[in-house]
Amino acid sequence: MNKAAIVTGASSGIGLAISRVLCELNYDVYGFGRDFEREETAQFVQSTKTFHPVIGDLLETQKVCDKVKQITGEARVEVLVNAAGVGYYGLHEQLSVKQIQTLVRTNLELPLILTNRLLRELKENSGYIINISSITAKHSSPHGCAYAATKAGITGFGESLFDEARKYGVKVTTIHPDMTQTDLYRDADFTCAEEEGSFLEPSEVAEAVRYVLGQREGLVVPDITLRPQLHRIARK
Repeated sequence: MNKAAIVTGASSGIGLAISRVLCELNYDVYGFGRDFEREETAQFVQSTKTFHPVIGDLLETQKVCDKVKQITGEARVEVLVNAAGVGYYGLHEQLSVKQIQTLVRTNLELPLILTNRLLRELKENSGYIINISSITAKHSSPHGCAYAATKAGITGFGESLFDEARKYGVKVTTIHPDMTQTDLYRDADFTCAEEEGSFLEPSEVAEAVRYVLGQREGLVVPDITLRPQLHRIARK
């Protein structure tokens, strides 16, 4: 079997950039996402034979688990990247119940379930689990309490899982990007500032994944934080 990776949120932003890097590293990449029709994404899918788009709603848990089971029957999964994420911002009382549920299910429940379904396989293959968290997991986040809570949850999960699974050869890494030029802020009243040096590019987060995978056997990088030089946002 060829070595393979599973990436969530692979249709855009950080997940797409990570998928590119993994394909360059000769993985068969199974990228989960809702829509692969954007021009940049479609070109990548059409031009990359080792990228396999898995189209669907990531919150349809049973369908996702069934697809993961199918993939593990076809390929040797060595890497899981939990990159899918949503963001809703504002005063906490302004969020709807549905928005809070979507935050928890996408940012926290989904990575926990996928890890649960794949952990035996990753133990057998001495694999990697890479969680894309956020800088907001490391400090208080007024105007984004629920989002920050989900990211703090995935950071705490990664720390504990590393200690639980390290003796089995599994490498667990949590990456904490700061403001990154993606669609995460499409529903917010702010976005990345235009000033150079005030935001990260998705490709820079993907290069952190390349770095993690490039370490010698026996060396693990459990935590990476990426920050732009400047602290700036733009109000919409």
